[in-house]
Amino acid sequence: MRQYLEEAKEELKRVDHLVFVSLKYTRTVDVIKSVLERLIAAYEFIVMELLEYIKEQKKVQVFPQSPVERVGVIQNAFPDHLELNETLNFYLKLRKLSRAPYGKREEFRRHVTMIATLENEEVVEVDIDRVKEYYDKTKEFVGKVYVMIEGEKE
Repeated sequence: MRQYLEEAKEELKRVDHLVFVSLKYTRTVDVIKSVLERLIAAYEFIVMELLEYIKEQKKVQVFPQSPVERVGVIQNAFPDHLELNETLNFYLKLRKLSRAPYGKREEFRRHVTMIATLENEEVVEVDIDRVKEYYDKTKEFVGKVYVMIEGEKE
């Protein structure tokens, strides 16, 4: 098993606990923010794993330092892989969402919502259901990258 893939799976275990235990009982925006940070960490490990994979195939020699540049290298290496590129763009959006100024609505209730305003004035509302979607999307992506790199189901 590859190191970065393993680290990504460990992050997903932490996210699972945050979503299905912590968020369920606390219902605070701080937990939503923590979930987003953990998802970003999982994506960062996957990006590093993909860069290692590309390096093994001799498509790239040096890894860029910036996450945006790293995603660009991966997207250039796999231009025909639309789902991969869409998910990496989602990762970049998560990063923007995490850094954006945010507000809170209905904290300690079922419909707790983090309301963030991105640089382009786009307002994004992240509630419990959206967090679960993000988690499911990330979990599915990690599985697909595993299959892509290892060539077998986990």
